[in-house]
This record gives sequence, C-alpha cells and structure tokens, in this order.
Amino acid sequence: MLKKRELHDVPTLFPLLNDEAVKPFVRETAKSTEEYYFFINQMNQREENGELISRTILDEFESPVGAISLYDIEDGKGFLATWVGKPFFGQGYNQYAKELFLSEVFLQCDIEVVFLKVNKINHRSIKAVHKLGYATQANDTYPQVYERINQGEKEYDLFAVYKEAFMFYLNDQHQAEISELEA
Repeated sequence: MLKKRELHDVPTLFPLLNDEAVKPFVRETAKSTEEYYFFINQMNQREENGELISRTILDEFESPVGAISLYDIEDGKGFLATWVGKPFFGQGYNQYAKELFLSEVFLQCDIEVVFLKVNKINHRSIKAVHKLGYATQANDTYPQVYERINQGEKEYDLFAVYKEAFMFYLNDQHQAEISELEA
C-alpha cells in the first residue's frame, strides 16, 4: 500500500534510510531526524508545485517500510527512485510498490515514460529491475539521458517504463488472475 509522504513517518523511516545497506544507493539523504523532517517537508512542497510525486511504502500493518518517488518530471517523463528498509528486503514490497505507483502516475498524471537509473554495482536493484516485465533497457534508446546520468563517478544503466507497455502488463496480469480463478 502507498500513501502521501507525511512528517509523522520520519521517526520510522529515518533509521531505515540510514542503514548502510540502503544509504549508499538512495537519493534521499539526511544526517539527522531534524534534517529528514526538513527534507520531507521540502518534498511535499515540491509535489504541490508539480516537480515530483512521492509516496511512502507501507506494509500490511500500514507501517512505513520505504519510499517511492518520481523526480525530475519534465515533458511527461521522470526518474523513479525506490528504497525499502533492510528488514523488508526480499519480501516483495519494492515490486508491489512500483506497480501501485506506476498505475497512479500513468493513469492520474500526465506521465508517458518513467526512467529507472540503476547503479551498476547495486546487485539487488539490478536483479529487481530484471524481474519487472514492463521495464526495458534504454541505454541506446535515450543516449542523451544515459550520458547525462553517467557524468559523475558512479556508473548507471538506464531502463524505461513506457505507459503503454505497463498498461499491457497490467492487463496481462489481470487476465492471468481471472484464468487462475476460473480453473
């Protein structure tokens, strides 16, 4: 489940964010809970201005376990960033959150392409993106974007999720569920 980012989730999310298994791979950074409160407040203001879309990922008990955001929104495109706290690795929250979030941004917002920038040394993220039946490698399709994301020291692969491909994926998933129920 997803919900809009709220300041009262900071005490739960901050320790998850600052775990060494998560911290080096995320865009969200804060050195203290006070700094993280400020960061989330700024994110909420930026969302109101249409600059990004951000949600908190919840577990089945509605407790925060991570976050998912669409940054740098421009011309119907944006960059997806997702993180889940270490205690929740391997439990399916990341993929589930992506499906909910992409449904929201493609159906309710004017987004046509979502980029995923994956650090080439982040093996968990590489493995996760390859599980997504709707993401395609885009290093060659968007060479300018690929070049731009690789300006710094870190090396990234670029993947793209196209609205149409994602909608086909959802339809296929829905059809598979119906077939399973009828069997």
